[in-house]
Amino acid sequence: MGSELHELKRYINVDALLRYVEERRHEDGGYCFVSLLAETNINDTYHAVKIYDLLGLDVPNKDETVEFLYNSIKPQQATVALAMAVEGLAILGAKDLAKEKLGLLFEKYNPIEGKFAVGLGGSEEFGASTPLEATYWVLKALSALDYELDDEVKNSIKEFINGFKKREGYGVKQPTTTMTYHALSSLSRLGFEVQKTNLFKECEVYGGFTEVPLSLPPYLEPTFYAIFGLELIGDAPTYIRAHINFIRALQNSNGGFRRSLEMGISNFQNSYRALKSLVKLLKSDWEVK
Repeated sequence: MGSELHELKRYINVDALLRYVEERRHEDGGYCFVSLLAETNINDTYHAVKIYDLLGLDVPNKDETVEFLYNSIKPQQATVALAMAVEGLAILGAKDLAKEKLGLLFEKYNPIEGKFAVGLGGSEEFGASTPLEATYWVLKALSALDYELDDEVKNSIKEFINGFKKREGYGVKQPTTTMTYHALSSLSRLGFEVQKTNLFKECEVYGGFTEVPLSLPPYLEPTFYAIFGLELIGDAPTYIRAHINFIRALQNSNGGFRRSLEMGISNFQNSYRALKSLVKLLKSDWEVK
């Protein structure tokens, strides 16, 4: 990652971002994007781990963070949070500890019994999560552990995902960038063919992507999902340089990234999305426009 880290420093203030993350690490090994005054949580700790991993850096006091994630996997946690904690442990090299908690995860996510996220909880974004989002996170966690599902389970999940099919993509009432990526990524992880879609291109503007076609403004989360959705279907964004500049402009003075040009405080998941998207845009062989 050394050369990529150097390249990123040409576009954003990586040192400020790392200070932003480091200053929000608590004594228990967890993180909270607000400050040391608020309680640590799985979401922020997971994304802190992902940021360090993406940059090829060691997580400070890793053993404490491993302990925090392991002890955070409790029955009252939402399915998405449990999956994030399991994947976080795997990234930190604690796969054996993560596997110990799979029983609890499968109590809340059991496709054969029609359980696609018991005690759904909050979304990674805002408001209520959807079972499709939970499916995406559970499959990411299992993939990190090289855990193979049997064909009956895979087919049950595929049938469930296809229940969200809406015209060019996937969604609850209409196709959205985020849910379409969640669906296509999940189908790909299950080993099923991923079909082409025009939805991502229909949501592309000159600098960012929107959640649905013919809408403004662009936000970071659909930009992130669209970039990797296009990669998944073998396509590419049209305005590479404009997307890079859009993401760069989202970095706040504290080093973190917000979700839109208009407003927003920094948080860890958007900071990770910004980094991951920039790395992809800068290192890909996509034609720059």
